[in-house]
Amino acid sequence: MQTKCHLSVLVHEQAKKYDKRRALIYRDFGGTEWKSATWRDFSRKVRHVSNALLNIGVKVQENVGVFSQNAVEYLYTDFGAFGIRAVTVPLYATSSEQQIQYIIDDAQIRVLFVGEQEQYDKAQRIFSHCHTLERIIIYDRRVRKAPADNGSIYFDEFMKLGENSPRQSEVEKLYGEASDDDLCNILYTSGTTGESKGVMLTYGQYRAALEANDKVVPVRECDRVINFLPITHIFERGWLFLSISEGAEIVINTNPKEIQQSMRETRPTCMSAVPRFWEKVYAEVIDRIDRATPAQQKLLRKALAIGRKHNIEYLSRGKRPPLSLRMKYALLHRTLFKIVRNELGLDRPNIFPTAGATVSAEIEEFVHSIGIDMIVGYGLTESLATVSADHKGRPFTVGSVGRPIDGLDIKFGENDEIMLKGPTITKGYYKRDELNKAAFDEEGYFRTGDSGYMRGGELFLKDRIKDLFKTSNGKYIAPQMIESKLIVDKYIDQIAVIADQRKFVSALIIPDYALLEEYARGHGIPFGSRKELCADARIHEMMAERMETLQQQLASYEKIKRFTLLPEHFTMERGELTNTLKIRRKVLAKNYAAEIEKMYEEDMTTEELSGVNGS
Repeated sequence: MQTKCHLSVLVHEQAKKYDKRRALIYRDFGGTEWKSATWRDFSRKVRHVSNALLNIGVKVQENVGVFSQNAVEYLYTDFGAFGIRAVTVPLYATSSEQQIQYIIDDAQIRVLFVGEQEQYDKAQRIFSHCHTLERIIIYDRRVRKAPADNGSIYFDEFMKLGENSPRQSEVEKLYGEASDDDLCNILYTSGTTGESKGVMLTYGQYRAALEANDKVVPVRECDRVINFLPITHIFERGWLFLSISEGAEIVINTNPKEIQQSMRETRPTCMSAVPRFWEKVYAEVIDRIDRATPAQQKLLRKALAIGRKHNIEYLSRGKRPPLSLRMKYALLHRTLFKIVRNELGLDRPNIFPTAGATVSAEIEEFVHSIGIDMIVGYGLTESLATVSADHKGRPFTVGSVGRPIDGLDIKFGENDEIMLKGPTITKGYYKRDELNKAAFDEEGYFRTGDSGYMRGGELFLKDRIKDLFKTSNGKYIAPQMIESKLIVDKYIDQIAVIADQRKFVSALIIPDYALLEEYARGHGIPFGSRKELCADARIHEMMAERMETLQQQLASYEKIKRFTLLPEHFTMERGELTNTLKIRRKVLAKNYAAEIEKMYEEDMTTEELSGVNGS
């Protein structure tokens, strides 16, 4: 049962309830051994942080920065700051020096917690340029401090300032003064265009979000929840706080590249993820099927078809499967599908919320078919994560983003824009009065920038309004929809659709180099570099055939007529991706202007022209 209280005392209330039961499973920075902390340990560490923050002079509603990857120290800092009514400002661990300097200056951060060497080095380099920054506190003891750095301290040194809780009476007083109207976080959105905006989130928003999600997202105290997405991301942050409020065990995975190994070692029952995670799982399974013998392929594809029929055609529609189908599926659930789930470390799966980007129908059906309960949802930083989500045990439609949570009022504006009002919606952006005026309509509804519609009580998304492309032929193109259909191909790692003010749709594609190289070697295609591989006509022809199959359900004007395979990934360093790995289309258009123009300069074939002129 959920513990309902102010976030400033949540961990302490859970410690009273669960005491020596395990709360956290984690590894030290650079360590390989999994360690654990009880709820009592968790509460004690949080209390020490609160006392230490008071000892270094942190005031009520002062902004405190956390620039780190996921770590147990991150949670201690967050809840310790909440205990003295401070505001935490999370910064993505991959942020550039320019980005962190902007946020530190904008939020007037005086105290900054950093994770590993990379974050420390960046913070140290911009230290003298940030007029408010006074102190850096380092989580990882392995960090080598700069020779001239006499002010930074390690987290264990910081914690000694709060040992024995020397100022606990003041902390207790602040617990009593805590208000739902206090700011809890300022989350700076990375944004696909323009500079970051600080979304203000109050304790009241968190209270409303936790209570609303408790009704529809069945996390249990017996669950083990692995932490995969950055805690800086509102989806992971909201999900993590919900799991803590339910008394679940939290597994903190510090390195996202190790997530699959961490899952196999810790056997979680729940995890929030973005579609890209499941796309990679799907690609691996399909690749194994492709490598199997013809007889094995037939068996595996039949198994997936049975899983789909049982879980999608019947259960998702609220219908009871026939007895023969139930028996076939039960056998697969205990055997073949169990092997797949066990390889993922998911032998006891409960729920797996998935949001942050479009989930393709193929991926959603696959995940459900093998017996994993994917909970597709939709939300924003400004809505404190969840706007809508599938409800476990209730019918759902593949392609929807679920049913709205309680307390939200939704209406649709111009261009079918989703407009929101309710207790979980932000009051606005930090120190951005003009932007706030534009963000809300005259009735106080927040403009999401997403277009959508309701059908049968479920919310369906169309696309980002600003992302809609209009071709020179007057046709509107939804790039994310097209990208979601193609990204399921095992040979495609990243894709960006190009169409705005162009006569036809094209795309920049980053292939899965390992699989593409394997294909080339198997078909006697020589190459000396990735650039040569991507330029080879035989590779291009193979990719074109696969893409044509995936685009069969698209209108002819939506189909990609030309594409370029690129020998390097899109990166955050070049500004092509946000910290949440969303494409910055304007940056791509600039960085790959020559490649894009080349796709439109050459003469088109009769077949391509007929596709452009079709409707």
